[in-house]
Amino acid sequence: MRRSRLMQKALQRYWRWQRALTLGVRGMVFDEAGRVLLIRQTYTPGWLFPGGGVERRETLLEALRRELMEETNVAMRGAPALFGVFSNEAFFPGDHVALYVVREWTQTHPPKPNLEIAEAGFFALDDLPAGTTAGTLRRLDEYVNGLAPSETW
Repeated sequence: MRRSRLMQKALQRYWRWQRALTLGVRGMVFDEAGRVLLIRQTYTPGWLFPGGGVERRETLLEALRRELMEETNVAMRGAPALFGVFSNEAFFPGDHVALYVVREWTQTHPPKPNLEIAEAGFFALDDLPAGTTAGTLRRLDEYVNGLAPSETW
């Protein structure tokens, strides 16, 4: 039995090394006026949905809750709707992103710029900031126009 567990652990590590995948979450957060929440990070160009990586022993929803709070002071109420899971190979080989639509939330106070987040704000869909990333624009187009989500970010 012990040998079997050791073999299983060894195989898991081997496959992780051979087939390394990363998983992230993002939130498409809308306010009551239909504006969408976007952030601009300090270490990468463009405006995008808030979110980040899923940590070990963390579910997708736990990661989304944590990331929204850390980056924007948004606390989810109720269950968000999964919009899609996307391969993000062009940006980072082996990366996948789960995107959720968040309509029920509260915000204690607007976020202040920090070492990770340069700016955050709600934007009307017809007045998005210059530099909104292509992936963000595609997801918004799919969601707003009722299109089937593509498989790639």
